[in-house]
Amino acid sequence: MIRRLFPHPWLTITLIVAWMLLVNKLALGSFVFAVILGIVIPLLVAPYWPGQTTIKSPLRLAGYVLLVIWDIIQANVAVAKIVLFYRAESIRSAWIAVPIELTSPEAISLLAGTITLTPGTLVADVSACGRVLLVHCLHAPDPDAVRKEIKTRYEARLKRIFA
Repeated sequence: MIRRLFPHPWLTITLIVAWMLLVNKLALGSFVFAVILGIVIPLLVAPYWPGQTTIKSPLRLAGYVLLVIWDIIQANVAVAKIVLFYRAESIRSAWIAVPIELTSPEAISLLAGTITLTPGTLVADVSACGRVLLVHCLHAPDPDAVRKEIKTRYEARLKRIFA
């Protein structure tokens, strides 16, 4: 019964938290509406999302979120320096193909979202096989270093988080 009502419990929790953050106030009506959304939306998408996401360690996921927030802050400073102090001809924009080993669609989406949320980089495409991300970097004098950092800093952690 519980499984039928909550086919994707993590999605339910995420929707409730996201709605409460969007409303930006603690009110009973807002919470009730958030719970309704958290129940109805996963029920509507369940036929299109048959598999269950397995998160090995929610604590590691929380650590990953903190790492990403820190990286976003650092990247904002780096992009500000590039925009304010670099001459246009010294900026080395690059398209970088990043091969990935992740297999879970949720993990791949989280990796792509992480890269895109970090200022100065964005994922423009995922290969048809789902094994390569096409990343654009505002300033990448060493594309191999960017590729290595994505794989070691983010992908390796996501492999430990998702089963």
